[in-house]
Amino acid sequence: MRVLITGAAGMVGRKLTERLIAGGTLNGAPIESLHMQDIVAFEPPQGPFEITAETSDLADPGVAEGLAARNADFIFHLAGVVSGEAETNFDKGYRANLDGTRFLFDAIRLREGYCPRVVYSSSIAVFGAPFPPAIGDDFQQVPLTSYGAQKLIGELILTDYTRRGFMDGVALRLPTICVRPGKPNLAASGFFSSIIREPLVGKEVVLPVSRDVVHTHASPRSAVGFLLHAAGLSSEEIGPRRAITLPGVAVSVGEQIDALRRIAGDKAVALIREEPDPAIAAIVDFWPRRFEATRATKLGFTAETSFDDIIRIHIEDELGGTLQ
Repeated sequence: MRVLITGAAGMVGRKLTERLIAGGTLNGAPIESLHMQDIVAFEPPQGPFEITAETSDLADPGVAEGLAARNADFIFHLAGVVSGEAETNFDKGYRANLDGTRFLFDAIRLREGYCPRVVYSSSIAVFGAPFPPAIGDDFQQVPLTSYGAQKLIGELILTDYTRRGFMDGVALRLPTICVRPGKPNLAASGFFSSIIREPLVGKEVVLPVSRDVVHTHASPRSAVGFLLHAAGLSSEEIGPRRAITLPGVAVSVGEQIDALRRIAGDKAVALIREEPDPAIAAIVDFWPRRFEATRATKLGFTAETSFDDIIRIHIEDELGGTLQ
C-alpha cells in the first residue's frame, strides 16, 4: 500500500501523517510507503514504513508527473492556499488551487493503467448566497469568492475524470476546521480558531466580526477522520456524485464564546477584543452557515455535536489535556 499526501506540511497533512504512522495501515492493509509533498521545506517524521518528502510546487513543470510516477494507491490532495490569501492574491490563488490541482489530475490521467483513489480537500466555500436556513445536499454551487470558484472547478475535474475511469476520486467539502493549532494563518476564517486558541493560553485576540455570525466547524481530529473514512468508501457507495458536504457544528461566534466561558471562565473571554474588520466581514457574508449533511451522515462521516467538544479536543490534543 503506497500513499501520497500533497500539502503534507500543513496542519491537516501533519495530523493525517501522524494518524497513519500510529496505525501503520490504511483500510486494514499495511502501508508500504508514504511520500509527503509540500511547497515549504519540512522534515519528514520517522515511522514504521518508508517515509520520504519533497519540497516542490505542483504548478511547476514536471512536478505532478513525478508524483504520479510514484504509483501511489491512495492520494490525499491537500495542497493549496487558504481562502483569504486566494482572495487577496488572485494569481497565486489560481496557480496553487487550480493549476496545481489540474496538473496533478492530468498527470494521473495520462499514466496508462493507473487509477488511484484520490481524496481531494474541497470546501464549503463552493456555495454562495443567498442561503436557505440550512444547505441540503441538492443546493446549487455558485461560489462568490475566488477560493470557492477554484475549489469547485477542482471538484468538477475530479468528477469528470472519475467518470472517465482516470481516477477513483472523492471531494470532501470541509467545514471550517477549528480549533487550528499553531500560529494564525491567512485564512479569512482564522479568527474562528484564534478567539479560542489564544485566550486558552492567556493571550489577547481580536474578533473582527460580530457575535451573531454563524458558521459550521469540525475539529482537526474530525478532519483527519473524514479523510480516512473517504479513503475507505467503495466507489459504488459514493456513486456518480463525487463531492460530499460534510457534517459539523453550526454555532454563532457568540455561542463559541459562551462555550469558551464554560470551559475556561470569564478570564479567558475577557481577552477577546472586538474590532470590526469590514474586509473580513465582507468575505464571511458570502459563506454558508448551516448544513443538512444527510448524505455524508448516511455514508458514515461523523463530527462533533457541540462546540464544547471541539474546545475540549483542542485542549486534549494541543495543550496536554489541561489549562494553565
